[in-house]
Amino acid sequence: MATFYIKHLTKYTYSDYVIDGASQIMLYPIKDNFQNVASQRITISGNPSVETYLDYYNNVVGTFMSVEPHNSLSIVSDVEVTTYSKIFPDDSVSTSDQWAELEALKKNIYYIDFYGYTKFSGTKDILNLIKTKDLKTTSPYKILQELCEYVHNKFKYIPGVTTVKSSLDDVWALKAGVCQDFTSVLLQIVRMFGIPARYVSGYICPNEEITRGEGATHAWVEAYIPFYGWLGFDPTNNALANENHVRLAVGKDYNDCSPVKGVFKGKVEDKLFVKVTVSTTKEMSETTIASNSENTNSYRQSLGSIQQQQQQQQQ
Repeated sequence: MATFYIKHLTKYTYSDYVIDGASQIMLYPIKDNFQNVASQRITISGNPSVETYLDYYNNVVGTFMSVEPHNSLSIVSDVEVTTYSKIFPDDSVSTSDQWAELEALKKNIYYIDFYGYTKFSGTKDILNLIKTKDLKTTSPYKILQELCEYVHNKFKYIPGVTTVKSSLDDVWALKAGVCQDFTSVLLQIVRMFGIPARYVSGYICPNEEITRGEGATHAWVEAYIPFYGWLGFDPTNNALANENHVRLAVGKDYNDCSPVKGVFKGKVEDKLFVKVTVSTTKEMSETTIASNSENTNSYRQSLGSIQQQQQQQQQ
């Protein structure tokens, strides 16, 4: 069991005043047997009224309007959450029975969304990878661990070379990115193996064995393990998601569980700033802080940056 105090700031600044802003927030941690939210306070500039509802995947979604002219918008979530350790699968059920259950789930309407995958430039490579695996003797759980390690080893963790608009083709060509990119790639690969998988947004909290993504908004994959249930796989850190992973929302992909998004009226340039502070004490003594400014790095700029780094490493 672990308790964390998390402050998540999202701030937009605009080059001129805008009006009629409509925003959606998915900043409410999931409440279940493995996560308990003791308290949460959300503060929004202009103090608009926030309405909440449950979406199709049972995520809490908040919506609000910023009608008056404004040249900035800040959203702060202060939350106290306690997480509980999971008992991982013992993998004792026969491999054939496990794959048979996954095949049967394809007829269940709830899981249909989590089976479909998108073809991209790496599809041929993944099909070749599938040929190397003996699914008659290897359980889904073992396959998932191997795939998590595969993505972890194949991609370099380099912040700033991708944006939320980068495509799977971009990420595959770069062989680099951040947690959202690692997760998006693993998501497609897992589904190609016939295992239902969903995207998870949240936070990763301080841990001696986990170093990538601490204190920032994080992402990982949850896959369905036969005769067990959903289990998280974090390809950025090559780790199983446990008490140091705080879940905000789940969905088919990033678009289903983006922490903050919205629209407004006004022809302006906008800049996004995100800062997450995580503490293990109520006094919010900062154990880790991460800030993130959205930029407009192009694919060519990113590829050039990585090639330059690789050349330096070879020298």
